[in-house]
Amino acid sequence: MNGTEHHIILPKDWALPVGYSNGILAAHGRTLFMAGQVGWDAKQVFHSADLVPQFEQALKNILAIVKASGGKPEDILRMTCFCTDKSAYLKARRDLGGIWKQLFGRHFPAMSMIFVADLLDSPAKIEIEATAVIPDVEEA
Repeated sequence: MNGTEHHIILPKDWALPVGYSNGILAAHGRTLFMAGQVGWDAKQVFHSADLVPQFEQALKNILAIVKASGGKPEDILRMTCFCTDKSAYLKARRDLGGIWKQLFGRHFPAMSMIFVADLLDSPAKIEIEATAVIPDVEEA
């Protein structure tokens, strides 16, 4: 393993997960812990009350934080998603997958999806927190 690559961990005989990784072994670097990001813009304004555009904006917010730290999408190793509407999420999976591919390509962090009754910032439908390991400057 060189200093900038992270390795996907899949125990022997486990089925390949779809859309996430069970584990990622981080290379050396600086750990970036990100607070939950909702679907509002940089001025904390929601432009939609719908799940799909909020998901896209929340991911863009995470990517902006990673970029500001000197990282790239592939440095994100873990995400936890909190969603208030399971049926809307299941109905939108194809659209959400398209947004994911547009922003992250084929990079799939270790992820959890948790359905909750409500989120603090109304009208938030989804909140995503993430952890990234950003390569040290001399490794980049």
